[in-house]
Amino acid sequence: MALTYDLGRAPDLSAFLRKDKDGTANLDLLVKGARCAACMSKIETAIAGLPDVAAARLNLTEGRLSVRFGGARGDAGRVIDTLDKLGYPATPFDPAKAMEAHDKESRRLILALAVAGFGAGNAMMFSVPVWAGLFGQELGPATRSVMLWLSAIVATPCALYAGLPFFESAWRSLKAGRANMDVPISIGVILTLFISFVETFLNGRDAYFDAAVSLLFLLLIGRWLDHRLRARARSAAADLLALQAPAATVLGTDGLERIKPLSEVAVGDRILVRPGERIPVDGFVEDGVSELDNALLTGETTPVDLRPGDTCRAGSVNLTGQLRILAIARSEDSAVAAIARLVEAGAQTKSLYVRLADKAASIYVPVIHSMAALTLFGGLAYGLGPRESLLRAAALLIITCPCALGLAVPAVQITASARLFRKGVLVKSGAALERLAEVDHVVFDKTGVLTEGRPRLIEAPASAIALAAPLARTSAHPLARALAAQAGPGPRATEVIETAGQGVEGLIEGQRVRLGRASFVGLEGVRAGDTELWFASEDDTPIRFRFSDQLRPDAAQTIADLRSLGLTVEILSGDLEGPVSRAAQTLHVDHWRSGQTPQDKAAAIDELTAQGRKVLMVGDGLNDTAALAKAHAAMAPGGALDASQNAADLVFSGKALSAVADSIRVARAARSRALENFGFSAVYNVGAIPLAMLGFVNPLIAALAMSGSSLVVTLNALRMHGAGKN
Repeated sequence: MALTYDLGRAPDLSAFLRKDKDGTANLDLLVKGARCAACMSKIETAIAGLPDVAAARLNLTEGRLSVRFGGARGDAGRVIDTLDKLGYPATPFDPAKAMEAHDKESRRLILALAVAGFGAGNAMMFSVPVWAGLFGQELGPATRSVMLWLSAIVATPCALYAGLPFFESAWRSLKAGRANMDVPISIGVILTLFISFVETFLNGRDAYFDAAVSLLFLLLIGRWLDHRLRARARSAAADLLALQAPAATVLGTDGLERIKPLSEVAVGDRILVRPGERIPVDGFVEDGVSELDNALLTGETTPVDLRPGDTCRAGSVNLTGQLRILAIARSEDSAVAAIARLVEAGAQTKSLYVRLADKAASIYVPVIHSMAALTLFGGLAYGLGPRESLLRAAALLIITCPCALGLAVPAVQITASARLFRKGVLVKSGAALERLAEVDHVVFDKTGVLTEGRPRLIEAPASAIALAAPLARTSAHPLARALAAQAGPGPRATEVIETAGQGVEGLIEGQRVRLGRASFVGLEGVRAGDTELWFASEDDTPIRFRFSDQLRPDAAQTIADLRSLGLTVEILSGDLEGPVSRAAQTLHVDHWRSGQTPQDKAAAIDELTAQGRKVLMVGDGLNDTAALAKAHAAMAPGGALDASQNAADLVFSGKALSAVADSIRVARAARSRALENFGFSAVYNVGAIPLAMLGFVNPLIAALAMSGSSLVVTLNALRMHGAGKN
């Protein structure tokens, strides 16, 4: 739906309002230009303060602002007008348009980066001979002038184009009466070009066309990396929603089956789900008996019985019987969608590095601007002349360029990430290393993390396995497959009948036998506290087969290593109490919880966070994604679900759990190097400001000093190659 504007009238946005379950109006807007936690706070505070607005929430990852009004109607035009005055233009949110805008911004940044790189490389081709002439080499005035003009011809258009992302952001900020980090960058670039042109025209000695475009090239690298990290964060929620079936088989009133896209399935529709298919939406069973594989949703390894009247959740897999379910929620209101929203909410709380940058910007911008203005007007007052005063002010802006401060952490993060990559750990977010260094409590999922994620048969004599194996080979049940795998290839039972949710029966050498739950083989009142199957023939005593998911070989050593680092450990699992209790006892972990839903795990992380704990969550299933997103830092094994890997900050390959402790050691070493770089950057800027103000530093030396400061923090970061060793 397109917006149409009439001259002198605000657009009618009532068509974009949607009603919530309680009747209140909601509005989703696509906000442009919001890039940091300060932007988010500014927007949410301003919009939430409007008279008819109950709440406002900005998702930086998608650029989506969700506005909830206090009643059934709301003034959407006022919201958009307020955002425009703040310097953040907005339009009604459309996922397709949001993706299109994201892709467009990505292409724009890549093109600007390419232009800046081209300009920097080619401008230096003409600047180097000029620099050589300044150090006593033979270079005639005419040749020098030609070199400078050629440098200007190459660098100026490249700088003006590559600087557009910064210029536009700075202009929007200034229009709103504020100054962000892009303002001094834009002023520095434009002033450098202006002085360079004046000096070239007057045959002066100071021209820095190459410095202007090189500065933009370095800054654009950081801007593009930030853009890519946001896209990666958004994909976690997208992968979760992709677990829902793309379509559903809906039964009409005439009894005919119709395939409908998931978005068209409404509450009250009757849906047919065949064995092997994924439940499309939340619903309850009207007809049919089956078993559900809820491992992705809850982490429970044992399939769950499903009978008429039971509730089933979107994302779980129907294993054995055909079901007819009645939809009780739309796809966007399903359990999977709820987890996706938790992931989005948790992702917004992971902005420590952004908050530090915002704090630095809040000090840097006014201080440097004030110092530059003081240098300019102070020089004029003391009779230095316009040229000398302007050169000193420009030197101040150049020498205090935040490049060293900007590289202080990224240089360390890149080096630390490379070291972890060689250890088999992929670091997906630079800021994750900062958070990982701060953790004081580690929460593990059990199945697939502390364990290998494959049920194995335990405590069964070979003779019993041989008796039950022919029947086990006929079933697709995970536990039956584990029993058959233990027995190896062999004969199969005949006249097999599988009862959904109960077990399988058939003939072995003419004798009727059963394999399944205790009640299925004739045992009543047996409470299942473990993962188990029972086997019984017509006359013999039933045989119990217990299954266990084996712990990883280095799980105990990893727990010990974490404790030696001063960390406490806890287990959160969706599995049964028995398996979780045994795993915790074996690993000497005192605090553990079983039967945890995705919401329970997320709530547990929130509870620990409220207690002041900084939690590292290590998980691999769909039931872990919300907790992974809410934790202070998150890790997932390489065999984890795609959604879990995307929600995690670090992914470790292989079967070794020792990567968790190794990553924490490297992260702590990286924090030390980053603090050293921050300290150097602060000392450098404090010392450089008076030198530039007093005229001891001209723009050329300022540019060299700025580059040298960046080199120092980079070399210090390279010390990370030997960090984190046991």
